[in-house]
Amino acid sequence: MDFCSIASGSSGNCIFVGTDHTNVLIDAGISGKRVTEGLHAIDRDPKELDAILITHEHSDHIKGLGVLARKYGIPVYSTQGTIQTMLEQNMLGKVDSSLFHTVAPDIRFEIGELAVLPFRVSHDAAEPVAYRFSCGEKSVAVATDLGYYDDYIVDHLRGLDAVLIESNHDINMLQVGSYPYYLKQRILGRKGHLSNDNAGRLLGEILNDRMKAVMLGHLSRENNYEALAMATVCTEITDGDNPYKATDFPIQIAKRDEPSELIAV
Repeated sequence: MDFCSIASGSSGNCIFVGTDHTNVLIDAGISGKRVTEGLHAIDRDPKELDAILITHEHSDHIKGLGVLARKYGIPVYSTQGTIQTMLEQNMLGKVDSSLFHTVAPDIRFEIGELAVLPFRVSHDAAEPVAYRFSCGEKSVAVATDLGYYDDYIVDHLRGLDAVLIESNHDINMLQVGSYPYYLKQRILGRKGHLSNDNAGRLLGEILNDRMKAVMLGHLSRENNYEALAMATVCTEITDGDNPYKATDFPIQIAKRDEPSELIAV
């Protein structure tokens, strides 16, 4: 399996997962042009995409979806609540209704060589999910936009070979920053975003000997910076109640403006 962040951040998210014969995107929250450029950077082409899977309907996850679906006829998979909201609020422009496919949390389905398992996350959207992908013995997952994690989330992220996990904000930067009070409460709430500290604690529960790559994603431009996210997460892993140190794993930041290297697992 191949795994790559084309873009990840509060301004736009798009992740690639592929095999020899199946290629999908998780979200398309950047322009169609940027998605195409990102795919070309890893020697892929939007014409080769078998599906775009949408986590939820916020603009930083669907900005380029309408353009890509129309231009290339790419099937779109998401929950009923997400699809209904996107269509009722005309978020995508005119897209052929036959391209939409409804998925449900904890119901596994297949796209080509990929087995896909959506699972619930807590976020202020209609019916948000994260996704786990498997091909043979390999598994990767993308989990962002979650206000908190619990045993259910941990169980769905065990035994992975690679993961992109949200590390959205530094709590102190957010609290003393310029955001209005209501927005701070939204981000810090149970339907908001995962802090650097909680990202590190969650990773401490799911790291395993198979893990070949960890990406920290969806960093806030205003309330985080890369070095702080990395340092906080690494400290939580190393000091946490688990058998690992952060240096046992290759951890990188998924950048908002450029693709990561293509990771083979």
